[in-house]
Amino acid sequence: MKMETPKQPEARKDVYRRLIGYLRPYWKQAAFAYVSVLFASLLNLYIPQILKDAIDQGIGGQRASALFAAAGWILGIAVVRGVAAYGQRYYGEWLTHRVAYDLRNHFYNATQRLPFAFHDRSQTGDMMSRATSDITETERFAGMGLMDLLSTLLLLGGVIVALVLESFSLSLFALIPLALLLALTLRFGMVIRPRFKRVQEQMGQLSSTMQESMTGIQVVKAFAREADELRKFNAANEDWFTKRFGIIKIWANNWPTFTFILMISIFLLLLVGGPLAIEGTVTIGSLFAMVAYVMMLNGPVQRLGFLVNMAATSGASATRVFEIIDTPTEVEEQENAVVLQEAQGAVTFEQVSFGYEGGPRALDDINFAVEPGQTVALIGPTGSGKSTITNLIPRFYDPFSGIVRIDGHDVRSLTFDSLRQQIGIVLQDPFLFGVTIAENIAYGRPAATPDAIVEAAKAACAHDFIMDFPAGYETVVGERGVTLSGGQKQRVAIARALLYAPRILILDDSTSSVDTETEHLIQQALNVLMEGRTTFIIAQRLLTLKNADQIFVLDGGRIVERGRHDELLAARGHYRHIYDLQLRDQEEFAALEEQLREPAEAVANSAVESVESPVSPLSIVGAVDEGKN
Repeated sequence: MKMETPKQPEARKDVYRRLIGYLRPYWKQAAFAYVSVLFASLLNLYIPQILKDAIDQGIGGQRASALFAAAGWILGIAVVRGVAAYGQRYYGEWLTHRVAYDLRNHFYNATQRLPFAFHDRSQTGDMMSRATSDITETERFAGMGLMDLLSTLLLLGGVIVALVLESFSLSLFALIPLALLLALTLRFGMVIRPRFKRVQEQMGQLSSTMQESMTGIQVVKAFAREADELRKFNAANEDWFTKRFGIIKIWANNWPTFTFILMISIFLLLLVGGPLAIEGTVTIGSLFAMVAYVMMLNGPVQRLGFLVNMAATSGASATRVFEIIDTPTEVEEQENAVVLQEAQGAVTFEQVSFGYEGGPRALDDINFAVEPGQTVALIGPTGSGKSTITNLIPRFYDPFSGIVRIDGHDVRSLTFDSLRQQIGIVLQDPFLFGVTIAENIAYGRPAATPDAIVEAAKAACAHDFIMDFPAGYETVVGERGVTLSGGQKQRVAIARALLYAPRILILDDSTSSVDTETEHLIQQALNVLMEGRTTFIIAQRLLTLKNADQIFVLDGGRIVERGRHDELLAARGHYRHIYDLQLRDQEEFAALEEQLREPAEAVANSAVESVESPVSPLSIVGAVDEGKN
């Protein structure tokens, strides 16, 4: 999913400002950590001064006591620095992972509140990459990375001040290369940050490719497309490597440059300061201290390049995370929204029109009224708007125009929770979580008792097959319920809806993918589920249409016909056309099945009545064959 990224410098600053804002709730821990950083940096700056005195007074002045004092000071500093380093590392790591915890929660909360329209156009793999890889990159900088960067900058500033105080004229020879070094470091950060953004975006694409292939592995294997999927993944992986390698080349070119410039400072100090020390213009200890100060920057300068690299990566990753957090919700709960209590189940559409992003209108001026407890069948060709109607009732989307009402309330005026607690949904391919069967049934009512779960399963004709498992209701189903058959998953979903006890049901009653016996069990469960509830069914079966109180025939996003089964057949319009093409065969098959059942039942009854005069198996077969003819 492509999203607009901030390009202005101010936008980039906002990203880092927001990251630092995640430290605000933990200011006590942050204060202790940053005081430790400041203390450790100041102690580091004092060490060259101790060495200067040791050389000038101890070695130059032939005073052993000065050497002993210097050694004692250095040992004491080492102990104190150890304590400060512990505070820096401990609280730095704590802040790192606490920021990651909060950021990950904010990201996940954002994905939960975003509407269906957002998830329609997003890619699961990319979202997973943002939630894992991007947040991991972000956390590294927000905690320890930012602290190390501050430590390095403090040390750099302290060294500059110390050099100037030691010898202003001589310090200029060291500071000119250091100024160049600082400029190159800043330029490095500006160049590398957008490149890291592209690398992270490509990682999202790579994750999407992998997720899609693994989710559809059955289709891949069924069509022997493993090699093609591998080529697709290799292409995405190659693109990622190319972008990442480009960063490696920039990094490799700059890292030696940083070290070389630092050595230039030492070269100039010795070149110019050496003769001055020989002449006595500056002391040997002072020259050594200045060299020591510059040498102190060797590790931090190299680390500065690494930290700029980390900051660039973190900024790019944080931008991708904040893009999701900042995505506006297209379906929002109104202030002072009404809580819908004890709904009756009346549903009304008043001049409702709607279209999905980038597509034509899916619904155009839809009007209907459904009384509580009625069953409405929706029928029509693919893309006619059947699913769109059922998606507007629980307010997965908001219509472009018109009003959807439940019990007279505009659904936009109701709280999401109270609205959706009145609506149960059972799809043709229901989704089950990778937990126990009992937990799946109780998903809408987590506090349900075991007895209530069992009763719901019995009403859904699911209890018997559940008890066939060794662990019964504690059986853990596979990902997406893959360890259950299609019919079993559907009956578990029906049990889940029964336990949820909604006033309004939305069903896709297609059972074309299951055998006749399973279809019969599912239909029995659906009959129990629909009893006394307002039901909208995307109808595929003739039995559903015959029993419906209202049938809406949709075409091109409009209701072109409405009425009961017999009325619509008599009208000889769209419904009659669909009936002749798709539904008549179901009716003829049902009639034939009934004809076959009657002779078989007659033969069975005759066999029971004639126990005393046995009938041969051949005669039973003959009677059944005669009935077929």
